[in-house]
Amino acid sequence: MKTVGDILKQFNPLEDKYISREFQAYGIYLAETLNDYKHKSLYIRLAKTVPRAILEKALSFVKDANAKSKARLFMWKMKKLRQGEA
Repeated sequence: MKTVGDILKQFNPLEDKYISREFQAYGIYLAETLNDYKHKSLYIRLAKTVPRAILEKALSFVKDANAKSKARLFMWKMKKLRQGEA
């Protein structure tokens, strides 16, 4: 996980003018990692409302898997983790 200082060092006010909070940056990071930039607003909302530990576990699960649709696998794993299943 990146610190706030690291995010602020990478912040470019000309390119990232709509990203002002840490959860927004993390949502964009999720969208880019999952190759699903079309649904970036969904990932920003998830980064704001879902505990970061659940998102990190689901993301690491997807990174290790060789899936056709990483976004779909991420959402499935996140749902299982939120329900309390491992």
